[in-house]
Amino acid sequence: MTTKQYTPNTIEPEIQQSWQYSFIATEDSSKEKFYCLCMFPYPSGRLHIGHVRNYTIGDVISRYQRMLGKNVLQPMGWDAFGMPAENAAIKNKVPPAKWTYENIDYMRNQLQRLGLGYDWQRELATCDKDYYRWEQWLFIQLYKKGLVYKKTAPVNWDPVDQTVLANEQVINGRGWRSGALVEKKEISQWFLKITAYAEELLQGLEELKGKWPDSVRIMQQKWIGRSEGVEIKFKVADEDLTVFTTRPDTLLGATYVAVAAEHPLAKQAAENNPQLADFLKQCSKASTAEADMETMEKLGMDTGLKAVHPITGESLPLWVANFVLMSYGSGAVMSVPAHDERDFEFAQK
Repeated sequence: MTTKQYTPNTIEPEIQQSWQYSFIATEDSSKEKFYCLCMFPYPSGRLHIGHVRNYTIGDVISRYQRMLGKNVLQPMGWDAFGMPAENAAIKNKVPPAKWTYENIDYMRNQLQRLGLGYDWQRELATCDKDYYRWEQWLFIQLYKKGLVYKKTAPVNWDPVDQTVLANEQVINGRGWRSGALVEKKEISQWFLKITAYAEELLQGLEELKGKWPDSVRIMQQKWIGRSEGVEIKFKVADEDLTVFTTRPDTLLGATYVAVAAEHPLAKQAAENNPQLADFLKQCSKASTAEADMETMEKLGMDTGLKAVHPITGESLPLWVANFVLMSYGSGAVMSVPAHDERDFEFAQK
């Protein structure tokens, strides 16, 4: 039956139903395979235009590759495990599982109504025990191999949502969801020992020259963050203070030593110095994102302690500086204004 009038409520469900069988990846070795995976959405309850833009791009790519005759796999899943679900459940006074799975059902229906070409036979949710049991299994294997370890390190802490935030989730010093001023907090946490594979990963990036955009390769290289250098010990009140430097050849040019606000020496010096204690608190609310660190004003305070130069025996002032990260090296650096723009800027100020 044909009609001159477009009736979406009649036509679209029928077409979309037939599409569901068109997008199933098959075991067909005669066809070239193509795998397209967009990042899984967080099931917040409703799709917004950012979702539509993101998943439309992936769908266009998949459809194009399918038209080229390839066996295309485009699955869909849900990034459904984490603190936001718990906080939302508390706010809405419903169990986290009920809230999450109801949102998944609603958003799945939205994606299907958009006509996006997913293989729904391969749908998964990260909150499903059949999924996360394998994450737990993998963690145990890494632990057995000595590739995970525990240590205390600073994190971005949202005091309202009571959760840790990534640097990207801190906007102008505030949590992206709650709007609360973010604090730096030292907590014990697990780390994966990716440093054991740093060289292998960097060599792999070299093989991607000409295949990946240079900007992406450089970003990955910086994220790996491999640094070659030496550790040098300065005496501070008869104790060894270890600094890490990639330029040991500039040691004789050091004019002061700087430590991170979270460094034990900084905390020790602040015990009887209210002004320094206030400065450390101020630093705890600052961003540690690389882009922000590059542009923010360089601030610091003299601890009153002295660091003895290991060669000249000269007493150098020990400062707390907001540009020194506890997570890099030992959280302490020797500062050489003659050879480093940041050190020069700080020294001049």
